[in-house]
Amino acid sequence: MITAATQTPVLSVRGLEKTFTVGGALSRSRVRALGGVDLDIAPGEIVALVGESGSGKSTLARCIARLEQPSAGTFLFEGDDIMATQRRRPTRAYRSAVQMIFQDPFGSLNPVHRVEHFLERPLRLHGVTGRGPGGRAAMDRAKARLMEKVGLPAEMLERYPHELSGGQRQRVAIARALAVDPRLILADEPTSMLDVSVRIGVLNLMRALCEEQGISMLYITHDLASARYLADRIVVMFAGEFVESGNAMDLLAHPAHPYTRLLISAVPDPARRTPFDPDERARLRREVLAPTACDHGSAESPCDQTSAVFHRVGGSRDHLVRCGRYAPPADAPGTALQLSSPNDQKGAA
Repeated sequence: MITAATQTPVLSVRGLEKTFTVGGALSRSRVRALGGVDLDIAPGEIVALVGESGSGKSTLARCIARLEQPSAGTFLFEGDDIMATQRRRPTRAYRSAVQMIFQDPFGSLNPVHRVEHFLERPLRLHGVTGRGPGGRAAMDRAKARLMEKVGLPAEMLERYPHELSGGQRQRVAIARALAVDPRLILADEPTSMLDVSVRIGVLNLMRALCEEQGISMLYITHDLASARYLADRIVVMFAGEFVESGNAMDLLAHPAHPYTRLLISAVPDPARRTPFDPDERARLRREVLAPTACDHGSAESPCDQTSAVFHRVGGSRDHLVRCGRYAPPADAPGTALQLSSPNDQKGAA
């Protein structure tokens, strides 16, 4: 895997915030969906963003895709400050470079069009092929190649979405994203509505495409098993903020934040010799929902007043956790860290 230490990150998010107004146009009620997140994704890296529903995962993806306007913060795409250079709306080049795969394969394809329409339209709009002499033949070849990439026969180009299975529709959605040669794919729970028997095939497809074409991916999911299987790195999100990050295998084997441990405790595991202690789950839930109940805080510095910064934990320099229990002594050298690609951690005072 190429890391940001050797190349400019494909995506570099800093302090991104999003607040929604609720209750009508005259309402002053606000809901914070993102609380100032930082994230780097390296070229060719697959980052899984995990957390429960409502934690802000999809909002982050929609902000990066420019389907939502962030309330604050910046993000750079391949070194370009998108919020500064494309303030009002994204350019067609950005739309081409950053593609999104949605959760619902049944709703993301218009039922009145054949499959060929979903591939031909982006190829034409972004000028990939289809113009000039021989354009029609080139277009047909391009559509057939895209279908081959996602493991579908070219004959399916003549079918309508209702004639395809859920897995086949999601493969068409992936082919549509690939049509414009993206450098970053935002996959918003792309397997959650598929039968369990076909999920592994879609995950293998996405992994192979990223490896073969060097595409980066932000994979959004609440399924820890698929995150472990697909991703290079996992970032855990809770209440609009990142709380833990690390190598996928290491993080799930040695979770440090109470919220991460609570998520893992809810996953059925036939290899677990004894059921997860319900008292332990109750304690973790109290620590997450009421930080003052955390027994790792102190009277002078309870968890809800501890500076919310990341610290390295365990034996891996890539494993970061945002939790006061891991804070160094007050007189120790500064170790606050930004959440970035594994080999590009920044020290702070």
